Amino acid sequence: MKKNYREVKEARVQEIKEKMEKAQGVILAKYQGLTVEEDTKLRKELRDAGVEYKVYKNTLALRAAKELGFDQLEDYFIGPISIAFGYEDPTAPARILNDFSKDHKVLELKAGIVQGEIFDENKVKELATVPPKEVLIAKLLGSFKAPLSNFVYALNAIEEKQKSEEA
Repeated sequence: MKKNYREVKEARVQEIKEKMEKAQGVILAKYQGLTVEEDTKLRKELRDAGVEYKVYKNTLALRAAKELGFDQLEDYFIGPISIAFGYEDPTAPARILNDFSKDHKVLELKAGIVQGEIFDENKVKELATVPPKEVLIAKLLGSFKAPLSNFVYALNAIEEKQKSEEA
């Protein structure tokens, strides 16, 4: 029986480790004090954004983090900790958890791993202010389009002026 329990723990550590490796953004948060309704609402928001939200035993999650070389996270695995894994957008878990924590003070951002770099609470909150990737791409495309549009308007104005002088 004891051997089987150990195998289950090892499999769970491997599962957490794989999720941490696959995710572009991993955010740790203290969730104790949320009501069932609040937790359900948070989970729905995260799920809608493509973020996986889990609660694991701290010892298992910490072991997985240490196996990946994130020993500095040990100080953050104190008390009940949830983990949000963002696979598509590295800023999504931080943004959603930070926004939710503004109305639900019991939810506290603790730390994160974003593209292999460890972020403390303050860096996670800064990361939360970064717009989604789609918004950043739209802004970039808009900044490319503006000078071209102005150039086209200038060419049209020159053409119109030449036509009016000819007439």
